Amino acid sequence: MEKIITNRERDVERHGGLQIDHQTDVYDLYVGMDVHKATIAVATALPGRESAQFRSQISNTPKSVEKLIYKLRQDTGSNRILFCYEAGPCGYVLYHQLQSLEHDCMVIAPSLIPRKPGDRIKTDRRDAIKLATSLRSGDLTAIWVPDDDQESMRDLTRARDDMKCQERKARQQLNAFVLRHGYHWPGNRTRWTKTHFNWLETITFEHPWQQIVLQEYVDAVKAATQRVSGITEQMMKALSEWSLLPVVNSLVALRGINKITAMVILAELGDLRRFDSPKQLMAYLGLVPGEHSSGSSRRQRGITRTGNTHARRILIESAWCYRFPARQTMYMKRKSIGASNQAKQIAWKAQKRLCGRYRDLSRSGKDMRVVCVAVARELLGFIWDITRIEMPKAVV
Repeated sequence: MEKIITNRERDVERHGGLQIDHQTDVYDLYVGMDVHKATIAVATALPGRESAQFRSQISNTPKSVEKLIYKLRQDTGSNRILFCYEAGPCGYVLYHQLQSLEHDCMVIAPSLIPRKPGDRIKTDRRDAIKLATSLRSGDLTAIWVPDDDQESMRDLTRARDDMKCQERKARQQLNAFVLRHGYHWPGNRTRWTKTHFNWLETITFEHPWQQIVLQEYVDAVKAATQRVSGITEQMMKALSEWSLLPVVNSLVALRGINKITAMVILAELGDLRRFDSPKQLMAYLGLVPGEHSSGSSRRQRGITRTGNTHARRILIESAWCYRFPARQTMYMKRKSIGASNQAKQIAWKAQKRLCGRYRDLSRSGKDMRVVCVAVARELLGFIWDITRIEMPKAVV
């Protein structure tokens, strides 16, 4: 995976407006923290070549963190302290607390932490020391940390995705149950309509408890569908108040992108202007080919699959829409009413390019999954182009 940070300006933006400089000794202490839900293992490293030292293990509470910072300030006699910890299930609560206390903090990408192949011992103490040492040497890659508004929208879109998974699972269980007993809905007819549910209610079983099972499965499907509808409605309400509403309206001009898809992409990726080129964004999402080369041999291993899985999955799903010929349908015109003229021009250019790309790759005998990934990779470039134009209007 390519590193996104290539100059000082993007480094400032990725760290939430803070200027992180490892090459000049602007910090008097480097602190690595191995964070868990109940505890935080803390190690410190002074500037220079001296080995990092394990300091203590504290409870993961705001009060304990404040006490730690107070002691570190007393020991060093300075406020120039740089903290870091790995991104994980504990989120960005610690990051925001350190920011509020006017200290610089980096949230580290776990997959990009340098590791020794022969190191077979892993403890909280060692992890904290390793983080402090790597932080001082500048070998760590920080992730982009969303602000409160961005994170709340991301939580909303991910909750809908979870509800859709529950709905899909409930439907699969219902289909499997009726199929086991010799019933199935015709394949050429649409499922989960009123007619389909009426048909399910006509199914009868010899044993009464099987009838109860059927009704419970049906109720589970209806409840899951209702939850999806409810949270989708909440997303639309939140969209009207979101600062990125103009960008969403312009992205829907693209084929295969509706408002929900655009919201997921922007909620997961944030401000795409931090990427200098579409190639960096493609590498960030893991849509570029992997490679294993040694000497004269060179082998490709599919895509790298790094980065955000939510955004990558929904992009590949959107790429499936380009299997049809390029044309301006009434549906496309209706859904792109709120888009700018520049976005509409880019969307039409994308449609001509990607539909032709899909057709050519399919005719060459490529697997459909490979074709969709290739189209999704290029679609991401057009999304970056539209976002680069519309983002300054949406973000002040």
